[in-house]
Amino acid sequence: MPAGWRFDNSYARLPSLFFSRLKPEPVPSPALVILNEALAAELGLDAQALCAAEGVQVFAGNALPPGAEPLAQAYAGHQFGYFTMLGDGRAILLGEHLAPDGRRFDIQLKGSGRTPYSRGGDGRAVLGPMLREYIISEAMHGLGIPTTRSLAVVTTGEKVLRETLLPGAVLTRVAASHLRVGTFQFAAVWGSTDQLRTLADYALRRHFPEIDPEDPGRFLQLLEAVIERQAALVARWQLVGFVHGVMNTDNMTISGETIDYGPCAFMDGYDPATVFSSIDTEGRYAYGNQPRVAGWNLARFAEALLPLLDTDKEKALEKAREAVGKFPAAFTRYWLEGMRRKLGLSTEEEGDGALIDELLRLMQEHKADFTNTFRALTLGRPDLVPMTGAEGWQAWHARWQVRLDRQPSGREAARQLMKGSNPAIIPRNHRVEEALTAAVDRGDLGVLKRLLAVLEDPYAYSPDQEHYAALPPPSSQPYRTFCGT
Repeated sequence: MPAGWRFDNSYARLPSLFFSRLKPEPVPSPALVILNEALAAELGLDAQALCAAEGVQVFAGNALPPGAEPLAQAYAGHQFGYFTMLGDGRAILLGEHLAPDGRRFDIQLKGSGRTPYSRGGDGRAVLGPMLREYIISEAMHGLGIPTTRSLAVVTTGEKVLRETLLPGAVLTRVAASHLRVGTFQFAAVWGSTDQLRTLADYALRRHFPEIDPEDPGRFLQLLEAVIERQAALVARWQLVGFVHGVMNTDNMTISGETIDYGPCAFMDGYDPATVFSSIDTEGRYAYGNQPRVAGWNLARFAEALLPLLDTDKEKALEKAREAVGKFPAAFTRYWLEGMRRKLGLSTEEEGDGALIDELLRLMQEHKADFTNTFRALTLGRPDLVPMTGAEGWQAWHARWQVRLDRQPSGREAARQLMKGSNPAIIPRNHRVEEALTAAVDRGDLGVLKRLLAVLEDPYAYSPDQEHYAALPPPSSQPYRTFCGT
């Protein structure tokens, strides 16, 4: 039975500088763990064929679907502030699949073996982190946040050495593209100006077709468009308490999608200094630092584009600085709009920023849970907020009520706005770990599938979500996440 793959591989037609052609390394005994049937249907693929032996062989990298042109992409990046050559060290891009609606998607195997960019790594992935990416990326999709998605996870029948021997796995990742800030950094350092221009024009065609391809100022427009998308994306992370954990420039996409779910997690108690990644010892990528780091990354993107912005170096630098300088205001605009919606405010008033800041100050002081505080306000249950009775809380709540009364649309409209802006649940870290432990240690996927089911619509406020809104039990140890390599 044909699965329905329709490949048209535009990236493979770029100069060979940008990739290395090679096939995935075969694995001994692949077995399907989970298939995203809803995503398969969206892509126009036949789920029954994907679950069959031939489909599983494709997900494992043992067979190629018709039309695939497998390759590993080259890119560079600043990792924790330090520039280095990178590339797909454990991933193979099978090609670009065309969905029935005409949209183009990268189909990538993650954990598919060594490549020329592996830098001494084994090129493999293990089951726990691949299922983690599946859970979190699908949760982000449910939250309405632009993200790469997960189509399938298969085990490989081999063990992979990390701290111990762990079951190997391959994840099939679906993305608008895998073009990154780091792709342009690579082109700027190791390519010619013509190759950099070719890459930029390709990015424009693929992600910003509304920009005139003949406009001499199109590369400045590309920079401005990416800045705008990233401002909107990072604001949405902040609005749900998402901590990416590894905001290196190679993990910032040109499309504006969230990518790379290694050491990410969701914040419980509100604290801008929250860090989960085991390797972020200085807090560079802490929750409160994410907007600043995003601006820093975009400055690196602007640097890479300098030869295209103007033939006069000083003018190019001036254009780049002006464009990047707009990021803080753009981020603040998106964040403030989102915070207003979280408080049921559909109009703007000058004092809204101060109202929001005071709430966040109280939440931080009293270690209030980020998600459940806004959930309680949405439900009209301020008594469930941990600050109830604390100094300053009643005064803030009264100010908020007065502000709501000035809304022309009324209280019910405000409540509906809040309900659509404040998720009832997020993928709580302890629930994710619970699902991963059951799946990896016991082969029980039931816990994971139940979690995925409630995360499909986090704004439902349904009774079956109550269990997943509960806070984790107290612990003397901070929650830590790892990259999986």
